[in-house]
Amino acid sequence: MELFAFLSADDLAPVFVFAGIVAGTFWLLSALSARNSQAEERLARIGRPKSLVEIELDRADDKKRFAGLKDVFSNLGGAMEPQSELEKNSLRIKLANAGFRSEQAAAVYQGLRVVTLAAFLLPALFFFILKDGFTLTSIQYTVLLGGIGFYLPQVALWQLRSSRQKEIFLTLPDALDLLVVCVESGLGLDAALRKVTDEMKGHAKTICEEFQLANLQLQMGRPRREVLHDLGVRTGVDDVRSLAAILIQADRFGSSIAQALRVQSDSMRTRRRQRAEEKAAKTAVQLIFPLVLFIFPAIFVVLVGPAAIQIQRNLLSKGG
Repeated sequence: MELFAFLSADDLAPVFVFAGIVAGTFWLLSALSARNSQAEERLARIGRPKSLVEIELDRADDKKRFAGLKDVFSNLGGAMEPQSELEKNSLRIKLANAGFRSEQAAAVYQGLRVVTLAAFLLPALFFFILKDGFTLTSIQYTVLLGGIGFYLPQVALWQLRSSRQKEIFLTLPDALDLLVVCVESGLGLDAALRKVTDEMKGHAKTICEEFQLANLQLQMGRPRREVLHDLGVRTGVDDVRSLAAILIQADRFGSSIAQALRVQSDSMRTRRRQRAEEKAAKTAVQLIFPLVLFIFPAIFVVLVGPAAIQIQRNLLSKGG
């Protein structure tokens, strides 16, 4: 504590510059060595093609490398993992909505929160507490940076979740229309899901990935009711939940799936038109704030400015 009190920012700057240069050099050398190893592996693969067993072994090695990193984050986040089952399930659902369905996703997420907290909090302690002491300003900045590091993974998870749900929301009508056509042409629900996945995997990867996973669960023998319910929960999109509910109801009562899908498609179009009309109606109210804050002052200056200058000149001439 006393040692760092005698060090100023000018004394510590060369140390951080040296550490940055060392880290950059290490990263550059690692990238070059990895590039050379990839070139050697490519030449070896061209000279002697690998068998399927060797390819699977290489993939297993790659998974083991990332598994070690996952284990590190899992161990770090074990202390922050929620204790109640309700909180655990809520976190798992949020991660599944963002596309992370692994069993270790919750532990890795909590480990990332610990790492980002340490990455923001330790420099704040070093620069503010050790340099300026326990003053109110230094404590405020330290707490602020620590809060940013603690909540940054939550913001990133919210962003990933929102973007994924938006992509599903935008691509679902095309997938539903194609699903209606496939079912009405005589295909079953499983074959229709496979057809939709094959036809739309180029431009609708997320919804096709969810349909593919649901189809795989159906092929493994899970009840259709559970698969459709998991599909709605896993995506987190209201339209997918309503679609799953309608399909479950049609399967339970033995009604026509094609008719249920067509009704769902029509109701979805109606809701989308209503949402578009709602957003159009809100536009006039939302434009008031930028109009008053940015556009109206400029117009006021342009219109009233010359008159104000002329009034000022007249008053000065009369006063003189």
